[in-house]
Amino acid sequence: MRSELTIQEIESYRRDGFVVIEDFLDADELETWRHTVGVAVAERNGRKFANQDVLIGEDDGINPDADFYGKVFDQLLNLWQTNEAMRALILDERIGEMAGRLAGVDGLRVWHDQALIKQPWANPTGFHLDTPFWSFSDRRAISIWIALDDATPENGCLYFFPGSHLTTTFDNPGITRNLDAIFEMYPDYRTATPFQAAMKAGSCSFHNGMTIHGAGANMTSRARRAMTCAFMPDGAVFNGQQNILTDEQVAALSIGDRLDDDTQNPLVYSAVAV
Repeated sequence: MRSELTIQEIESYRRDGFVVIEDFLDADELETWRHTVGVAVAERNGRKFANQDVLIGEDDGINPDADFYGKVFDQLLNLWQTNEAMRALILDERIGEMAGRLAGVDGLRVWHDQALIKQPWANPTGFHLDTPFWSFSDRRAISIWIALDDATPENGCLYFFPGSHLTTTFDNPGITRNLDAIFEMYPDYRTATPFQAAMKAGSCSFHNGMTIHGAGANMTSRARRAMTCAFMPDGAVFNGQQNILTDEQVAALSIGDRLDDDTQNPLVYSAVAV
């Protein structure tokens, strides 16, 4: 794993709100990730969440265009909670340290992981923000996106709007079938050019949860697989939104409570000696 970051990569991330890391995994590591994700996905038997019975493609209440959105990708969350090998990969301290250094924080916890599989001929992923969906509000949240297959303009690579993380807010414009819907809230980006983050399998990107991003359609007859994980700064507090939390977890929380339950949000990076 190429876990060392250059000063230029850190500066690029903080300026642009994303950075692409080429050759993040070597060939053997890539096969390990592919195999582990494949097994963990198969074990779910179509269940989107670790602790809920929503199936892939079903409306989970987030998006009103459920039929369209259900064909954007197969999305399976928190595989680390249901597969031990996946847990070892997601909780790798090297990844946590990379994300922590990029975000400029002293500690990070897992928010959730996601397998994102764009099936052949899948719909595009509309431009959106991540953090406004989540149960905490922190401008330093960060995600890693690992390409398990070559991610190309033809099969649905990511697109980022550089610097957008510096101007977006926690208001949630949502995700609809319209790629340009987000520009109703952020009109300055309507005429901007997004960065096309094509990358070969084994490479990865990190992006800030406040960066405007999306992905193209899969215009090929083969699936495009990616594994992601979102991290929240240690010390983040509950903002009242349920997101991936269970009814029982939400019932036990009050707005302002720290989200530091290690069974739900394990610590993956700490710059402070314990």
